[in-house]
Amino acid sequence: MKKKDLFYEKGKRAVLLFHAFTSTSKDMLSLGRALERADYTVYAPVFSGHGTKNPDDLFDYSIEDWVKDGQEALRFLKEKGYEEVVVFGLSLGGIVATHLLLNEDVIGGGTFSSPVISTHRTNVPENFMVWYQDMKEKAGYSREEIAGLKTSAEAKLEATLDGVNSHVAEMEKEYSTLNKKLFVAQGGKDTMIEAKSAAEFRDALTQAEVEFKWYEDGQHVITTGKTGKELQVDVVTYLSTLEWSD
Repeated sequence: MKKKDLFYEKGKRAVLLFHAFTSTSKDMLSLGRALERADYTVYAPVFSGHGTKNPDDLFDYSIEDWVKDGQEALRFLKEKGYEEVVVFGLSLGGIVATHLLLNEDVIGGGTFSSPVISTHRTNVPENFMVWYQDMKEKAGYSREEIAGLKTSAEAKLEATLDGVNSHVAEMEKEYSTLNKKLFVAQGGKDTMIEAKSAAEFRDALTQAEVEFKWYEDGQHVITTGKTGKELQVDVVTYLSTLEWSD
């Protein structure tokens, strides 16, 4: 476990929560606490390269590394004795969660505001560069230095996101094979990704039983604020409908 990981050990049923690109497990703090109160054990790890003061650390890793992080998180829970695990993820975390749903022994889960349809454009590059500049300003770099760093970062970001999108495109081929009970949630005021992609993801899951939740006023990070409170109730309700063995 890393220092910024969240781990709430409570009941026999375990839930994995994966955060968004550039963020940390703080995305999942409120939801994690709500699940803990509902008697679930919760683990929300921090992806490699995330949660540092240097945004360039992200470029040392790729979607393959973040998928490995997800697999290691699942292994961590299994080694702790949690045989039945559900996995959710926000944005990038939803991509990792979907990979685990397709390839690992998890009983259910789903996505929150996740770009799991490869054909839709996102506003991640624009938002990332705003965040990147802010981080560099806080670190004390001059305007001239930041301009040069941004030029390099833009190329590295493009390569990173191309890798993510290629991974999603490969996963899409398998969506029709998923036959688990899933939870797909999306905010109607999401300005980071195409909100309608969530419905397309739902429709692609032809063998799955999908609980689809649309939060009209929800922004991209639907795990926090007023929408987050609604999401907590819906997730706990969804979890209660799964066929746990205990």
